[in-house]
Amino acid sequence: MENIKWVILAIAVIMYVFVIAVQNKKVWFTTFAAIAVIALGMIFPNDIFTLPQDLLVLQDDSQARLFTLTHCLQELVNWNVLCIYLGSMIIAALFIYSKVPARIADSIVSHSKNTGLAMVLILMMTGIISIFVENVATVLVMAPIALALCKKLKINPTLFMIGLAVMSNLEGTATLVGDPPSMIFASYAGYNFNDFFVHNGRLSIFFIVQTGLLVGCIFFYLFFAKNGKNKIEVEQTKVISWFPLYLLLAMIIGLAVLSFINTRSPYTSGLFVLGLGVLGLLWYMVFQKKTLKETAKIVKELDWETIFFLIGIFIVIGAIDAVGLLDDFAGALAKFTKGSKIAGFLTILAVSIIISGFVDNVPYIIAMLPVAAGMAQSMGLKPELYMFALLIGSCLGGNLTPFGASANVVAMGIVKKEGYPMNFGKWLKVGVPFTVLTTASAAAVLWLLWA
Repeated sequence: MENIKWVILAIAVIMYVFVIAVQNKKVWFTTFAAIAVIALGMIFPNDIFTLPQDLLVLQDDSQARLFTLTHCLQELVNWNVLCIYLGSMIIAALFIYSKVPARIADSIVSHSKNTGLAMVLILMMTGIISIFVENVATVLVMAPIALALCKKLKINPTLFMIGLAVMSNLEGTATLVGDPPSMIFASYAGYNFNDFFVHNGRLSIFFIVQTGLLVGCIFFYLFFAKNGKNKIEVEQTKVISWFPLYLLLAMIIGLAVLSFINTRSPYTSGLFVLGLGVLGLLWYMVFQKKTLKETAKIVKELDWETIFFLIGIFIVIGAIDAVGLLDDFAGALAKFTKGSKIAGFLTILAVSIIISGFVDNVPYIIAMLPVAAGMAQSMGLKPELYMFALLIGSCLGGNLTPFGASANVVAMGIVKKEGYPMNFGKWLKVGVPFTVLTTASAAAVLWLLWA
């Protein structure tokens, strides 16, 4: 058992090194690592995954191997979370197609007292959309609005585009459907949609993140207020259809209602959201008179890489947990912080910010959630204190550098095409203070609520 533990650790380390070094091929490395883990489990039954007692008595190797395979695919992979992610991506794609977000942004600009306020409100709207829509998609739908406004004001759009990226990253943490890290957290902690708002009688992660949103809006207003007091008129975008908005609202309300219903199936929420997504595709094809090829294009352009990436990560981290490595790491961190509640809190927060500023936060969160929970429990604390610190640090930390999140990379590409290339130092001038201020304010509220 001890030898297999080090083999699993070696597989995980090699996987992480390649995921970090070759980002565009990361799904291949997680897939190979997952296959290696499953193969080891089948070759050495009961050394990684504990077999049921009846199989141990029978000593049937073929049955033991079958158990390992089904355990990895059914128990370790959270299909409910993946179905929610897939369904919400479809709804988000149709929501963008509908032109509703652009219409709302146009209304904000028209009704704002001055351009500085309008720009901040558009950033706030970007964050709000990102609560329910994937971050990159949010940036893509809001970018044309931001660029058009900057052209009318004759100002450099670089700062505005940075704002779109960091605000979308910030608010993606707020709800179960906002971003993969939140879904992963919900899967591990057993949180439903409503638990993101209130859990055990306490305000939860949604309200903690809103503190960061308010601080972020103030931060950017100080930049944009100098753009003048003039009011600007824009032409109202014509909405193609309001139906995708109704689908989005149905998803939000449905997830909230399902949170109160106890069902035997662990896939109820996932199947509900996926069903709404399929309904949206049928509407797109039938009522929008789109061909099968055009409908298939929407499905093809979804973020399938992240889905397969998550499947591999779920299996590898499940194996790491099964052999006891996460418990060992939690114990080592608790020893390092010498049992200090505040030292553990600040350590998790700081490490998460730094790591997520440079690497993908999804594998980091999956690996560290059990560690953070284990540390808190070993100190007799509520696990949310450290798990929320992990979530805030890793998600907001992605704003630190221009490649800390996919939305950042997309924003850089857009302004480069517009003739305003953005270098590393220019991003840091905005990203560092924004990350420090928003993370510090959210962390302070988290400590007051959960410490």
